[in-house]
Amino acid sequence: MLEVANLEVVYNEVILVLRGLSIEVRNGQIVALLGANGAGKTTTTRAITGLLDVHEGKVTKGTVTLDGMRIDNMEPSEVVRSGITQVMEGRRVFAELTVDENLVTGGITSNDRKAIAEAHDRVMTMFPLLAERRSSTAGYLSGGEQQMLAIGRALMSSPKLLILDEPSLGLAPKLVAQIRDIIVEINQSGTSVLLIEQNANMALSIADYGYIMETGKIVMDGEASKLLKDEDVQEFYLGLHGDEGERKSFKDVKHYKRRKRWLS
Repeated sequence: MLEVANLEVVYNEVILVLRGLSIEVRNGQIVALLGANGAGKTTTTRAITGLLDVHEGKVTKGTVTLDGMRIDNMEPSEVVRSGITQVMEGRRVFAELTVDENLVTGGITSNDRKAIAEAHDRVMTMFPLLAERRSSTAGYLSGGEQQMLAIGRALMSSPKLLILDEPSLGLAPKLVAQIRDIIVEINQSGTSVLLIEQNANMALSIADYGYIMETGKIVMDGEASKLLKDEDVQEFYLGLHGDEGERKSFKDVKHYKRRKRWLS
């Protein structure tokens, strides 16, 4: 469905951020893309959704295709019309608008009023809290409610592929569990998902396949269930170390040690 092949991205014509990155999302899958801050996850989403220009970035090598059609040279609005929507890190709801008004903006690329109305009904069914607060100003919603609104807004265009950038960021564990269940429900309704996360446990517990990024490259990939059991992933992303599951701080682990293991 989505294929990113040998992608290189440069910012300000000098800073190489992605270094031959290749990932794919097959139809009906949830795919997790994991990595620490600075690994290049957000740049990857910008390259897919056409937002690199805004940040002085440029694809210098490689391709991004959706169902065999190149989209790396498209405008963001064209990417949405092709079937991809994104929920950005930090939610980015329109704080001054109501819940309903935010949802309307999510369907702005479609001229099919019936499809928009059906999508609105699906969102309200999926998120009963939003239905209760449809006239409320978005800026007064809680963090979890704003994340639900951001996801609901992205679903208004009935995408083939939904990209979620750090949906668990800043949320309490109970809310993270709710968002996890919502992602599964969205996927089961027929939408493929690319899940960008630092929370490896949450992402890999629901994903079909996973990729791990460091310094603009994929250093490990495989079935999500196998990655979740991998010793290196447990040590460096889940904070587990040793046979007894001893907790270990990520910041205490030497970067070169991890790289040496994964590249050997």
